[in-house]
Amino acid sequence: MCELLALSMSQPARLTFSLHTLAARGGEDGRTRDGWGVAFYQGDDVALFREPSAAGNSALVRYLETEGPGTTLAISHIRHATQGGVQLSNTQPFARELGGRMHVFAHNGHLPGVEASATMLLGARRPVGQTDSEHAFCALLERLRPLWQEGHVPSLEARRSLLAEFAGDLRAFGPANFLYADGDALFAHGNRRIQPALGRIEPPGLWILQRHCTPPKPSPESQGGVSVDQGERAIVWIASVPLTDESWRPLAEGELVAVRAGELLA
Repeated sequence: MCELLALSMSQPARLTFSLHTLAARGGEDGRTRDGWGVAFYQGDDVALFREPSAAGNSALVRYLETEGPGTTLAISHIRHATQGGVQLSNTQPFARELGGRMHVFAHNGHLPGVEASATMLLGARRPVGQTDSEHAFCALLERLRPLWQEGHVPSLEARRSLLAEFAGDLRAFGPANFLYADGDALFAHGNRRIQPALGRIEPPGLWILQRHCTPPKPSPESQGGVSVDQGERAIVWIASVPLTDESWRPLAEGELVAVRAGELLA
């Protein structure tokens, strides 16, 4: 299955080993070698980088680790193709405009029947590629459209309520682990995924870790997968599997969390 990673931070930082660790799972020897992508939020817009090839061998991934843009919110995806060809249009994360800002979506799982469902209507939006994941994203944007038509950021509770209903509908088709961001907040929904040690699909589908970093030196250094400067930073990681030996918490089946600036929102 695909691999997901999101980071939310209180201050701009650059991804370092977190991107490298995720990319290693997309090497030629692994199953997830059909493409990779990462979206770095820059205000209301995103810098989006994608390739329909193995991330573990990508010169662009290595470049982004050292020269990538600083960001407070990033979403990354490593692809194992289950629907649609190995091509750029099927490579996640997907990004679309709504309400004057960019929305980003990445999904892990297989959703047979989602394209024909009356609960996943597209409205005016259409997928560019052939994946069930992009169809789900377009259907989500159609549901979100009324909330964003007033030209301001909707309340967190309104967005979370809509996403919880969407996630419940999506789970009816198959594993529905997804990351979604609108530039203001990051939302993550954990469901089920293939557990290699068990050989079957079970929870958890996502793991979460929160940390507050205070660099001991005045010079920039690497702190837990991001390049940080002097001063305290709050950081939240969400990933398909734990990327470090720290105490990651598994998301319960069907759990939806919201994060802003490195802090979990109650």
